[in-house]
Amino acid sequence: MDQRFPSVITDGQYRYHADQHWAKLPAGQQFGPISQLAVDASNRVIVVQRDTPAVLVFSHDGTLELAWHHPKLTSVHGLCVAPDESLFIVSFDAHQVLKFSRSGELLLELGKFSSPNWIEPFNHPTDVAVANDGEIYVTDGYGNARVHRFAADGTYIGGWGQHGNKTGEFSCPHGIWIDEDVGRVLAVDRDNDRVQVFDRSGQYLSEWTGFRRPMDIWGTPNGTFYIVDQAPGLSIVDRNGRLRARARMYPTYSHGIGGDANGNLFVAAQGPSRVVRLERLDNEE
Repeated sequence: MDQRFPSVITDGQYRYHADQHWAKLPAGQQFGPISQLAVDASNRVIVVQRDTPAVLVFSHDGTLELAWHHPKLTSVHGLCVAPDESLFIVSFDAHQVLKFSRSGELLLELGKFSSPNWIEPFNHPTDVAVANDGEIYVTDGYGNARVHRFAADGTYIGGWGQHGNKTGEFSCPHGIWIDEDVGRVLAVDRDNDRVQVFDRSGQYLSEWTGFRRPMDIWGTPNGTFYIVDQAPGLSIVDRNGRLRARARMYPTYSHGIGGDANGNLFVAAQGPSRVVRLERLDNEE
């Protein structure tokens, strides 16, 4: 049943209505474990699940438009819609990041199938982000503890980070976002309960704290960022990491988050697997 999103508003600006069953599958079908989602320029929601087919595309009203699979998508985890509308998908147990056309044609492979590496890419990567100039950033989180940087053609540029809890170190970097306007990379450092902020060359700038095992981050061009954690909760922060609002996501355990151009949010939920739509409402007293 739909319910008013149980939110705690810190500045009176953010309020949502939660549709717990927004994504509609054909009769008799169920979601596998949902890992991540992203919204394209047409407000379609792309969902990846650890099942066959791995990729599901939903229209703005939650109707399933398209589903496809590729044999190398053995263990999907992260997802990004690139500026050119291609899809980058992380296959974490295969140690790869794969670029696809919207129809499922494989265009580029980063990493070798089922060939893990120590320090170098990859060892169970978790998420991917693509900058407007085509550069690719990958959190290599479950085996390594690094962020890797690639040119648009897949040429490896370099990486940074190691296991630990000090500045610039990671304990499971789990999500990533590029803040284009100021040229920053935001890396979700899950087991250190923080988001670390770097410039695009990997120089440490700052960190945001106050989370409990943060899982993913999504941002808007105006510098508002949405972070889901395992508390379970949703935190809304500004470009300086200052908390603007926070809400409990019970009973949803959130693994990923995205949003559309109208201010609505979409959560990749697990336990049970589903896509939750948070409809942005006008402020109410």
